[in-house]
Amino acid sequence: MTAPYKTISVSLDGNVLSATFHAPPINLIGPDVVRDLVGLLGEVSQPESARVVVFDSVDPDFFFPHVDLTKVSEYTAEAARAGGPGDASLGMLFRKLSEVPAVTIAKLRGRARGAGSEFLLACDMRFASRENAVVGQPEVGIGTPPGAGAIQHLTRLLGRGRALEAVLTSADFDAELAERYGWINRAVPDAELDAFVAGLAARIGNFPRHALIAAKAAINALTLPTSADVRADAALFQQLVRGPAAQQRLAELFELGLQTRGSTELDLGEALGGLKAVD
Repeated sequence: MTAPYKTISVSLDGNVLSATFHAPPINLIGPDVVRDLVGLLGEVSQPESARVVVFDSVDPDFFFPHVDLTKVSEYTAEAARAGGPGDASLGMLFRKLSEVPAVTIAKLRGRARGAGSEFLLACDMRFASRENAVVGQPEVGIGTPPGAGAIQHLTRLLGRGRALEAVLTSADFDAELAERYGWINRAVPDAELDAFVAGLAARIGNFPRHALIAAKAAINALTLPTSADVRADAALFQQLVRGPAAQQRLAELFELGLQTRGSTELDLGEALGGLKAVD
């Protein structure tokens, strides 16, 4: 890997690339993260690139808590670099993540909510710390459906009833419940997580590239949503997140400390349940 990244540290060990996110103070998905991710996906899409990519976060409390809600237009513009103005959305960028000719593995410690969870769902596999991992889709509690893949992926992975529970409650799910529902592949004891993922990645990385790519493409053809569905979800999110209900609830959340390192972000699912009711 040759490109310098502001928010991603990369290292290559054989056929496995490690990509660690570091976007202080709490790893929000903003313009810098999206710009770096566009660049990284371009690199791993090249012939003879790494066969396996392992994503993790330097922050033990926050993998990706959600997007930077003060910079929606800015990160959307960066996402357009991956596919053009017609595909200016995180949903289409994450679809490209699902389609790269490499096996992508997310190693989760801390919180991955909203687009952070949708990033995980776009990866090929997800392994989480049993003691220190939380996933959630808080968008409905804010005032909009998820817009970057959660509806599509969670319905396929969890089934209708559990997907509705996850999306409509906007609740936090710990790693054990997420594993039981199928949101993640496995919840692994924190002390064993690094070694487990490293061993799995090395094993896969030693297999023939053409077989890995062909098998992944065949499974993608059966399971990925259509581009039209992804675009529709993104358009609805971008419309409603700017609407009066979402803006009112976001204002209340910002007063409580949203996007700062405090109790509101640590326990966002609980905070959403305490907001004033709106139509």
